[in-house]
Amino acid sequence: QVQLVESGGGLVQAGDSLRLSCAASGRTFRSDAMGWFRQAPGKEREFVATISGSGAYTYYADSAKGRFTVSRDNAKNTVYLQVNSLKPEDTAIYYCAVGVYSTSPGTYTYWGQGTQVTVSS
Repeated sequence: QVQLVESGGGLVQAGDSLRLSCAASGRTFRSDAMGWFRQAPGKEREFVATISGSGAYTYYADSAKGRFTVSRDNAKNTVYLQVNSLKPEDTAIYYCAVGVYSTSPGTYTYWGQGTQVTVSS
């Protein structure tokens, strides 16, 4: 069985940083992209960042560019999202996913349960 488990979320103040982790199990994902998406209450799930299977390529949403960094450790079957200079508008549930390198949720096959990030002003 494939399982993705996110961790690292929490309640922080504007300007603070967090490192989110997503540990995968069941099989390795060296050839698959791993992405991060987020969803606020009442809003559509939106793309945040993605990284190619090798880790050679990354792509970010405009809202994340310059503040967020996605990385992966294939030996640990884990992807990370470093989130810096957090703003209240970053408040959402953050999900990791495995699939085809893109900005669309539709190309990702496996999803984690999400981790809550709450940013107060």
